[in-house]
Parts: sequence; C-alpha cells; structure tokens
Amino acid sequence: MAKDPRGRDDWDPERLPDLAGRRYLVTGSTAGLGFFSSMQLAEAGAHVIMTGRNPNRLRAARSAVTRQVPDADISTLLLDTSNLGSVRAAAATVRGRAGLHGLLLNAGIVHPPPRRDTTPDGHEIVFATNALGHYALAGELLLPLAAGRGRMVWVGSMSTSLWRYDPIDPELENGYTPWRAYVQSKVATTALGLEADRRLRAANVPVASVVAHPGYAISGRTRGILGVNEPSRTKRFFDNLQAPITQSKEHGARPLVRALVDPEVEGGQFWGPSRVVSGAPRLATPAAIARDETVGARLWNYAEHATGVQWKYLSARRRAR
Repeated sequence: MAKDPRGRDDWDPERLPDLAGRRYLVTGSTAGLGFFSSMQLAEAGAHVIMTGRNPNRLRAARSAVTRQVPDADISTLLLDTSNLGSVRAAAATVRGRAGLHGLLLNAGIVHPPPRRDTTPDGHEIVFATNALGHYALAGELLLPLAAGRGRMVWVGSMSTSLWRYDPIDPELENGYTPWRAYVQSKVATTALGLEADRRLRAANVPVASVVAHPGYAISGRTRGILGVNEPSRTKRFFDNLQAPITQSKEHGARPLVRALVDPEVEGGQFWGPSRVVSGAPRLATPAAIARDETVGARLWNYAEHATGVQWKYLSARRRAR
C-alpha cells in the first residue's frame, strides 16, 4: 500500500473539514453508501444534491438525512444512470445552477440479474448502470466541475483485485454470469476513472478524477434508518457472523467521502479501507488490470461511442479561467 500524502495521517472521518458553501452531487443516494456519503457531507455543511431513480425513495432518504442533520442543506434530483436520457436531463438541470465542487459516482447494481438484461438504450444493464452512465454524467458535468475546480470520485471494488476480468466484451454478449457482470463493471469503472485523470491532466483541466472503494460493507452491520436501511433480524444475524471481515455501510462511505473532500487527495489516486475489507480510509493500489493504460483507452473509446458523449476538455479549461 502506498503511503498517505502527509507524513502523519491525522484525517478524522468523524470531523470533516468545514464544507459550507461547497456543492456536491451524489448518485444513488437513496440507500447504502450513497445515503451515508450524503449524510456525512451534509453534517460538514455542504450543499448536497441527492439523486435516485425512485421519487418516493428519494423523498424518504432526504427526510432521513434531515432527521439526523436538522440543518442539512439538501436538494434532490431524479437520475437513473442506466438511462442515458435521464442522465442528460439531470445534467442539464445541474448545469443551470452554480458551479459544482464534487461528483460522487456511486449508483450501481451490486446484485446483478441471473440472466443478461439490457437497458432501453440497448446496453447490458450492469455495465450501463455502473460504468457507462457515470462516464456520460461526468462528461456532461465537466463544465460546472471545472468552474468549481472540483473533483469526481468513481466507486471501485476490492473484487477487481481478486478476479482479473479483462472487459474485452464489456456488454457481455457472450459468457454472461452475474458475478462476472459485477466485477467486470467495476474493472471498467476503475479504469475509466484513472483514464479520466490522465486525459484531464493532459488537457490542463482543473478537475481531479479519483477512485475509491468501500471494502466489504454490508447492510446487516449498518444501523437501522427508517426508509433507508431496514434489514430483517435474519439478515442481521447472518451478516454479524461475518463481523471480522466486514464493516457497516456508514464506515464503507468514509473512503469515498475522503476521496471527495480531503484537500490533500490528488487525481489518479485510489482510496480504500486500511485493512482492505474494513478500517479507516487510506491510500491504496488499484488492480493491475484497471491500471493498464491500454485497457483504459479501449474502454474510454467504447464509452464515448456507446453514449455519444464527448468530454469537452478545451471548453472546460476556458470555463475555469
């Protein structure tokens, strides 16, 4: 594991820097990592744009945050990352407001369908939700991110270091399995996040691209919150049997939030729990397959053609001046 950027790591995830006046968008905010990331940002004074595809669940999640943080500065936005039309509409709404300081690309399918399924746009649903939609959203929001000299954080997975799935067939038209769909989508997400940083640096765009993973964070070890996290007694029992190798979703959100707001974090870095599956957020090393620049460039070209979104580097650089 690489050393943290400071000689003595005094980062306290329970005492974030003052984020008043800063604006962050979190995808997949209605439960799990996205919800707890949103709450941690709100506790630090940030304006948080919580997003989700279900309006009822989005209202419930917003209410849950305000119950925990009465003075939370929250707005909500409907966004389904599996639907490119929804991505474009949400991005257009955000672009009509002030600059954006951070974008947490968290939404995703963790439990893929048993058989290959596709979106209305014709893409394999896990790859579309976890990777393609976030590529498109980040590209559509590059101008407000540059205006805010902001940061985008892509959510990876420790599974990519255990299974070396090279996404030569990113849509899994052949050989689909639920596990391969999930892991391969996370290889793609991490590779795209690292490739984004290389391209943003080359174009001198003042936006950093970082990747973070939550370790092994499960709902049965997470505190109950009405409308957000309500695991059954049976799930809590079996999840607690895994206590030595797991952590709560609340703790799993901490590497994501640190990657998003720590002023010492740099583009191209990869953050995760100190013990891989759990622990305080620390600088880590992504899987070799995700670091491969050939893989990153190949996936970038595929995403660009599949979504029809081209990142406007030159415009973003001018906007930031």
